[in-house]
Amino acid sequence: MRTSRSLTVVAALALASAALASPGAAQRPQKPVLHAKHWIAITGKPMAATAGAMMYQKGGNAVDAAAAMLAATATMWDVLSWGGETQALIYHPGEKRVIALNALGVAPTGATAEYYRSKGMRFPPEHGVESMITPGTPGGLMTMLAKWGRLSLADVLEPAIQMADGYPIEADAVRRIRANAELMKTWPYTAAVFFPDGGDGPEPGEIFVQEDLGRTLRKLVEAEREALAAGKSREEAIMAAYNRFYRGDIAREFVRGAREQGALVTMEDLDRWQVYIEEPVMTTYKGIEVYKLQPWVQGPVMLQTLNILENFDLRAMGYNSTRYIHTLYQAMSLAFADRDFYYGDPYFPPEEPIEGLLSKEYARDRAALIDPERNDPDIAPGDPYPYQGGTNPFKHLLARWKGGGKVLTEEAGSAEVEAYLDDFYSGTTSIQAADEDGWVVSVTPSGGWVPAVIAGRTGVGMSQRAQSFVVEEVDNPYNVIEPGKRPRATLTPGMALKDGRPYLSFAVQGGDSQDQNLVQFFLNVVEFGMNVQQAVEAANFNSFQLRGSFGDHASSPGRILLNTQTPPWVRADLERMGYTLTFADRTSGPINAIFFDWEHGSMWGGSSNHGDDYGVVW
Repeated sequence: MRTSRSLTVVAALALASAALASPGAAQRPQKPVLHAKHWIAITGKPMAATAGAMMYQKGGNAVDAAAAMLAATATMWDVLSWGGETQALIYHPGEKRVIALNALGVAPTGATAEYYRSKGMRFPPEHGVESMITPGTPGGLMTMLAKWGRLSLADVLEPAIQMADGYPIEADAVRRIRANAELMKTWPYTAAVFFPDGGDGPEPGEIFVQEDLGRTLRKLVEAEREALAAGKSREEAIMAAYNRFYRGDIAREFVRGAREQGALVTMEDLDRWQVYIEEPVMTTYKGIEVYKLQPWVQGPVMLQTLNILENFDLRAMGYNSTRYIHTLYQAMSLAFADRDFYYGDPYFPPEEPIEGLLSKEYARDRAALIDPERNDPDIAPGDPYPYQGGTNPFKHLLARWKGGGKVLTEEAGSAEVEAYLDDFYSGTTSIQAADEDGWVVSVTPSGGWVPAVIAGRTGVGMSQRAQSFVVEEVDNPYNVIEPGKRPRATLTPGMALKDGRPYLSFAVQGGDSQDQNLVQFFLNVVEFGMNVQQAVEAANFNSFQLRGSFGDHASSPGRILLNTQTPPWVRADLERMGYTLTFADRTSGPINAIFFDWEHGSMWGGSSNHGDDYGVVW
């Protein structure tokens, strides 16, 4: 137990931190707020943000801009490619509601739990054809564009096609390519794209050409053009391109090239796959409606965390005080334990208990478990079923929870920790777009990142998302791999409405850290009064107590990432509370966000100083 003197010191420091967290005292951000009247486009790379701006200049809306940014980032291999997965939250100004788009690929034919068990695998592998799921990004992009955009597919793909014909590749992509060169050279079609002369790969600034991908994208434009010439509507013409990708010659070459390299995917897998337009899940935090995607991704974990945190006076604790960090760490640990056990594809049984998980009463009872003095390394999933009038069918598995999953201890070597952190932060990109007509789009696309197996002469890298499945029911009975099923992914855009109007739109890359960084961004604005740029740059912390979604799904209870500027007294307090401290110079995560200023009729864009994220406004 702490002494009363220690508690007095902590309380005094918390009050000091609260004072420093006021808008006037907040540290000046390194990047400026982006002020927009007409439109805004933000994403992971400057060139891709420019592609979004080009759509607005053609008369497009935020959906067109988001689709163009998605196409560009996929072409740049900005930790995703065209074979990856896409989802979106879209605010429809005519219908005055938030719509969810589900374009996550599925496990192919033959990808059963028995298949992986027979190979001695606890989880599907991190790399190679046995980690593949079907492509989702092309279908998601075209569906989104057809239903809510204004421009043609030809317009939206034009920047990406120009880039496929050759663009100056960036240093970050070059580093990833060279770091994985030995593995990538074992896959013939990948080697032909990235190492055409047999060397070490491209150099920064070198004009990187992708002839096969350029042909694939031109085939999509050709299908649209032919459909329009035959009298089809704009939407029908875009969907003709969709059909060519998933059922025509592009699909045939994708499947041929994938199967040649050992993949299990079939033409039937591509033909049966579909994009779902869904209702998002929502909770309220102090009257603000916060929206996330259904539990086929980790999005509801942010809503669960907010529900738990409503039971505490965070503002009185102070921004990044010991009490604040500890309370938020524990709340996230409780919510992520539920994520790790209860989230999965809602189109496959068993049905996820989402009503109970998002119950305010369940959150209140979970909050009561928090020990204010110590980290609890043994936090386990709760039982949400009674909060929705049901009985938990998996109580027998909950009893075995502590024994599952690899645990990274304090004694782990530096190489093991580094590999663990690489898996934990497995990247993606994020996209934010909004326009003066009221359209708002938040996307966190991913998949098919370097190192990816390219499928034949399509230029399309296969997604490695199957690694997020489990093989044993004890690890998550809702997420056991099965053909046609979607893995529980980390991708998690966010959106918030206040007084019935858009308030915040936000997303971040970074694997299992995503909702951790987003909940802190949200609290930075709502509780501590930061503007959107201050909020995306402000120092966050990350918990590693959850089970990772990649590699060997490891966890490291009590391990916490802090900013290097964390005061020594906060460090000492956290160590006494049972935490293992690690540090980084920048800990905000590469958050992109938009704040809607209804008082002045403008939009405020924030783009973190963490990475290469960039915004263009008008």
